Amino acid sequence: MPKTILITGAGTGLGKGAAIGLARKGHDIIATVHVSSQVTPLREELAALGLRNVRVERLDLTDPYDMKYTQSWDFDILWNNAGMGEAGPVWEIPIDLVRNNFEINVFLPLQLTQATVQKWVREGKKGKVVFTSSMGGLFTPANWGTYVSTKHALESIAEALQQELATYGIKVQTINPGAYYTGYNETMADNPFRWMNDDVNFTKRATLRKGFDDFFASPSGKMDAQEMIDRMVEIVPAGSGKFRNVVPKAVEDMLKEHQLSAWENQI
Repeated sequence: MPKTILITGAGTGLGKGAAIGLARKGHDIIATVHVSSQVTPLREELAALGLRNVRVERLDLTDPYDMKYTQSWDFDILWNNAGMGEAGPVWEIPIDLVRNNFEINVFLPLQLTQATVQKWVREGKKGKVVFTSSMGGLFTPANWGTYVSTKHALESIAEALQQELATYGIKVQTINPGAYYTGYNETMADNPFRWMNDDVNFTKRATLRKGFDDFFASPSGKMDAQEMIDRMVEIVPAGSGKFRNVVPKAVEDMLKEHQLSAWENQI
């Protein structure tokens, strides 16, 4: 059955690709973007594709009026996809950047989810909530700790919500992408260089940059995003499936091995 799906962070990357893919499958999409300047170009692009079942709206999660406006919309699935990331050494990153990363990736999606599911419960609606987590929600590589800690938090929130909302017929799922090439990870890797200072920080800019560049030059750091988009188009509207959805399979296997080996990790 066609669903009406609200997608946050649909202006670029995986969210935009999946919004188009879901619309092509016949679903009605409310594609929300972060800034007003993204609205008209996306509307024009969708019109050129002949997709008239996509409504484009601005949704800045930090704007209380935008957040309140969402509660006047009728949709079956809330897909919390919007997010941002701070990278760099956890022992040196400014704390205000950590707080902001949690605000955008954890607190505001939770606020939107609370308002949505409480409305559904009052109405007797059996909806579905999907969170875009990350492979980083299940392990922590050095110099990515701030960002992935927000995804670890989302994992716990989603797992609690699944148990708490089951009695109301509301389903909860996570999607955990690997390092697909959309520009998102690359932008995140640039972020620490706006505050790192070789005269102040112990971690040197060139050392950190080389580590990031080496990762993005590897096959696992630059995977084709279409694979992930195709899986999202399958997962998000489905009425059944796994709670946690890691893509690709090689990353899922790596994470399972990592979690097992964590029991023997030595200090």
